Amino acid sequence: MLQKTFYIDLLGCDKNRVDGERLLGEIERHGCRITEDPEEAEVIIINTCAFLNAAREESINSILAHGRLKEGKLEKLVVAGCLPEKFLAELQKGLPEVDVFLGVKDASALFPALAASYEEERQVNAVGTGTGDRTARHVSTQPHVKYLKIADGCFNHCTYCLIPKIRGKYVSYPLEELVAEAMALGETEELVLVAQDTTRYGEDRGENKFVELIRALTALDNIRHIRLLYCYPEAITGELIAEIAQNPKVLKYIDIPMQHSEDRILKLMGRRGTRPELEALVEKLRREVPGIAIRTTFIAGFPSETEEEHRALIAFLGKMQFENCGFFAYSREEDTPAYRLPGQVHPSTKKRRVRELYEAQAAISEAKLRTWVGRTLSVVCDYPDADGWIGRAYFQAQEIDGTVFFTACGRDVEAGKVYKVKIVGSDTYDLIGQCEE
Repeated sequence: MLQKTFYIDLLGCDKNRVDGERLLGEIERHGCRITEDPEEAEVIIINTCAFLNAAREESINSILAHGRLKEGKLEKLVVAGCLPEKFLAELQKGLPEVDVFLGVKDASALFPALAASYEEERQVNAVGTGTGDRTARHVSTQPHVKYLKIADGCFNHCTYCLIPKIRGKYVSYPLEELVAEAMALGETEELVLVAQDTTRYGEDRGENKFVELIRALTALDNIRHIRLLYCYPEAITGELIAEIAQNPKVLKYIDIPMQHSEDRILKLMGRRGTRPELEALVEKLRREVPGIAIRTTFIAGFPSETEEEHRALIAFLGKMQFENCGFFAYSREEDTPAYRLPGQVHPSTKKRRVRELYEAQAAISEAKLRTWVGRTLSVVCDYPDADGWIGRAYFQAQEIDGTVFFTACGRDVEAGKVYKVKIVGSDTYDLIGQCEE
């Protein structure tokens, strides 16, 4: 059995992180050491992302940078995840320094592939050779915040997206297995549900079971709160809204990737729904779940997007007053229908439009945060910071939204615990507070 020291570079989204945690789980199961210093490692794994060109560049740069460590202790370089799943032939040809390739569901193949590489001194292609089993995870996040990936793949057909080509059709994981996995995660202040589209959970098996899953996870004593990400707008049902409103463990927060506001662009994107339907959904959520925080994402510069449609999207932000938004320039990806669309927008125009969207949202965010000054919030403490602590209120998801910086005022403060914090200041994205006695 291989007894090596491993380092893993986890790239990409939180869904990819869960896949990486399964690789870490295999390492742990084989009794091997995991280090946070790549220069100490004998085996380095790069768990790659291939969703956008920028992500692919980041992955390639990481591979090249870590490959240079073969001049030291590094013996084997493993490249796993989305990049080999979609671009294996190009990687094999262009990256001879890589010893093992794994796909997105090949955690179980890690050690057999490494053994073959050591024994036969050759590059091993193990993409698609894993069992696909959702093996035990070694959690890489802070102990009180954990992700639960409830499905893989996607059966939406957005014209700009490579995910179905990389990860295949939507597959919901069995509810009983998800409950068991959540139990195995131990004490968890915040369980974050993720998938390419969480709201479709169960539909590939014949019936939507998303609310049933939420209720089953709510029943677990080790789970304090549940956060919902990636809820596609057309699949947000009245039943789901009622569950968010009535279930005390479900944070009053929802992430809804809308991608645009204008009907013509939405249709070109292959998105379901219209601007009036998006507006009606937001109004219903705010009416039935008082205080709910709505996060969303938008793509700027989609092919043929006019300046008028861009300005209409800015106006949509002003009307909807979202708590948190992310904006991305359209990335032209080969092997997607949008790649062939006429009217590709110049990169400088896309960059400007992203900047203008962020400027519009910044003003909204700043005004919303200012309303919390003088009020008291429940804040989960994430980690210490210079002269204080960094935490989050219910309307702030880790890593993608703002934070609350607060001082302890003589109290003993511990990461993962929830505190009452009096808000004394704010800026564009963050709050400042003092822990109450």
